[in-house]
Amino acid sequence: MVTESELNTGLLLFIPYRALENRVFAALAESGFDDFTPAQARVMQRIGPDGTRLTDLAEQAQVTKQTAGFLVDQLERAGYVRRVPDPTDRRARLVCVAERGLAAVPVAAAAVAEVEAEWAAHLGRRRMSQLREALTMLREITDPYA
Repeated sequence: MVTESELNTGLLLFIPYRALENRVFAALAESGFDDFTPAQARVMQRIGPDGTRLTDLAEQAQVTKQTAGFLVDQLERAGYVRRVPDPTDRRARLVCVAERGLAAVPVAAAAVAEVEAEWAAHLGRRRMSQLREALTMLREITDPYA
């Protein structure tokens, strides 16, 4: 068994994230949104309030345009997103969150809030605040879209 001191920081960040993600997907499935995958979620999370071009989704999700297109096609067939004309460029289309996607958002948000409350209870308010502050600072050098 690997000891805590042998785990690298990336893995220590990933383990709680994966636990949170599993809880979110369980809550979504319990609410009837059981046709949603983590790969699709990574693309969908990047859709802006006014829609986002497929090329931008691919770049932000760090996948190829073909992969993003495949995932958006799946999401569109399931009713989570829709494609609409881009009002700033007639040749382009925007991917927007559709009604089913909008209905899933509060379910996912409630699951995230529940997990974060559990983490805060476990760590204490001060440590949870420090954790969020440290992660926000790391985002400054790790997230090119921040």
